[in-house]
Amino acid sequence: MLVEKNVPLQAYNTFRIVAKAHALARIASEADLQALLADPTWGPAPKFVLGGGSNIVLTGDVKPLVLKVEVPGRRLVAETDKHYVVEAGAGEAWHDFVTWTLDQGYPGLENMALIPGTVGAAPVQNVGAYGVELQDRFESLDAIDLQTGQVFTLNAAQCAFGYRDSVFKHGGPLPTAGGQSLGLKDRALILRVRFALPKVWKPVLGYADLERKMADSGIQQPTARQIYNWVCEVRRAKLPDPAVIGNAGSFFKNPTVSVEQCADIIARDPKVVHYRMDDGSVKLAAGWLIDSCGWKGKSVGQAGVYERQALVLVNRGAGVDGNGATGGEVMTLAKAIQTSVYERFGIRLEPEPVVV
Repeated sequence: MLVEKNVPLQAYNTFRIVAKAHALARIASEADLQALLADPTWGPAPKFVLGGGSNIVLTGDVKPLVLKVEVPGRRLVAETDKHYVVEAGAGEAWHDFVTWTLDQGYPGLENMALIPGTVGAAPVQNVGAYGVELQDRFESLDAIDLQTGQVFTLNAAQCAFGYRDSVFKHGGPLPTAGGQSLGLKDRALILRVRFALPKVWKPVLGYADLERKMADSGIQQPTARQIYNWVCEVRRAKLPDPAVIGNAGSFFKNPTVSVEQCADIIARDPKVVHYRMDDGSVKLAAGWLIDSCGWKGKSVGQAGVYERQALVLVNRGAGVDGNGATGGEVMTLAKAIQTSVYERFGIRLEPEPVVV
């Protein structure tokens, strides 16, 4: 097993922040990881799992051994009366996998098209967009314990999915429907993920952007491919391409409040963007809150708020010569935004990316 030293990480994080890994190992198979864990030097070493780097903010060089997940593979593993069960290696690009499922005739992931990152990182964050979350299509995953080398399988309940949350984001005991389980943060590496995609497919619409696309096109019964195309068009119009300008997508979670809290905010700001949830709570649009505080287009150093979508923080510097935004600048900007939103609305915004 080859372990590389002093590896630049700028190309491995979508914010394009300049940093280095003191040591990095590429994991393309279970055997690669087993060999690493058996190594007397690297087996006991602290480790950091890196997927597509689309949900991290690097604030300095990474001292733990970086495990760069590159496990490939896409296949249909089973069929039931109701579902196609498809599997992808953790290193597969998420959007490419979504495209592949549609090409094979397995709809269900189209609302999550163009989300950056890898398949293996998707369950960690419980990614979601336009009314569909990963947990809605999840079947199971295989992971490996980084301490024991044991491979294990988790179902949806064992993953303890929540809004942009899972068992992989927590350390120590984590309550689940079945009782107590061990939080898997920094303890496990996901190898493969399986999805149950419906044979009787129904479109998930209901979001204003998709409703506008329906109205503009005159298509009232869109196919999965049409929804996929619309989602791609909307995301490309609103969100910056990480290949062009560094970013980590939506930087803050949309906060959830009670009906009473929402009514109080509406009384002061009638235009607040909000959505009723099935559990009776109300989700507020974090981007609207940030925009209302005047942050769109503002910067701290080379870190800025994207002009077209206030929910996205960007690296305004090219970065290739070391003059791009630092992780410190990104977090200074994020904290200033959090303070503004709290002072005006009494809402505490929670960042989505992992700060390293």
